[in-house]
Amino acid sequence: MENLRDIEYFPEFDNLEFIASQVVEGFITGLHKSPFHGFSVEFAEHRLYNKGESTKHIDWKLYARSEKLFIKRYEEETNLRGQIFLDISSSMLFPYDNKIINKLSFSIYTSAALIYLLLKQRDAVGLSTFDDEIKFHTNARSSQVHLQVVYNELRKYLNPRNIGLQRKTNTAEVLHQLAEIINKRSLVIIFSDMLTSKDEDSERLFAALQHLKYNKHEVIIFHVTDKKFEQEFAFSNRPYKFIDLESGNILKLNPNEIRETYIERTQNLVKELTNRSIQYGIDIIEADINKDFSEVLKPYLIKRAKYF
Repeated sequence: MENLRDIEYFPEFDNLEFIASQVVEGFITGLHKSPFHGFSVEFAEHRLYNKGESTKHIDWKLYARSEKLFIKRYEEETNLRGQIFLDISSSMLFPYDNKIINKLSFSIYTSAALIYLLLKQRDAVGLSTFDDEIKFHTNARSSQVHLQVVYNELRKYLNPRNIGLQRKTNTAEVLHQLAEIINKRSLVIIFSDMLTSKDEDSERLFAALQHLKYNKHEVIIFHVTDKKFEQEFAFSNRPYKFIDLESGNILKLNPNEIRETYIERTQNLVKELTNRSIQYGIDIIEADINKDFSEVLKPYLIKRAKYF
């Protein structure tokens, strides 16, 4: 991506669909399977009453408080409830000071494009952001007021100064909490580098992913990395000072001294994450930020449509 475009407008995805691979709750119009019959509606927002309209949906309680007539607007229970989990810990700011793209801005544009698709399909979307705790959470809805709240929250994190350094992550604990908060089966889409601070944390992470699956959520992981530097360790042969964005710890070394060992260990971590995800029935996408987000998302959507 060369420019930070408007995150609400992605016409290049207009000919694509985002299909659920398992049953979802709600009123179904064709894209997704549902275990229920009929439909229901839920309150979405208010709008001013226009003279001559039916008075059936006037909110009389609100009229008593405001002396103004408002209509209750409802929305059908949607085809799909999509819940985006966005990792906003400091490690997602890598490469730091890159004014064009980092792991977080890549995640924001990819998630915004998915929101665009869900809206086009009359689906609902919610957003949860986290580092070592849940920072923001809103359940899936499709009203315009709600969507502006979601877009504004995403837009806020395009500026690294709104996040700051040394914000650690605790993905496993947060995923457990979110699994309990979301009370309707949903399509959960996780954007994270999936980094853990301790070796034993990996098992806790996999247990949290199992928790989401146990609660009947479909789970997709966008494993967001800078493949060139984080996996291939393609630094030139000279001394570097590496600074941990989450802890502030500093390590001085020449990359050539550890490159072979680093690459082997990183490959093992990625392989374990991939294998365990497949074992749990979780889609995992390796999202390299050196590509435009559409180069990662479009092939996945096309492949998904063929399977489901």
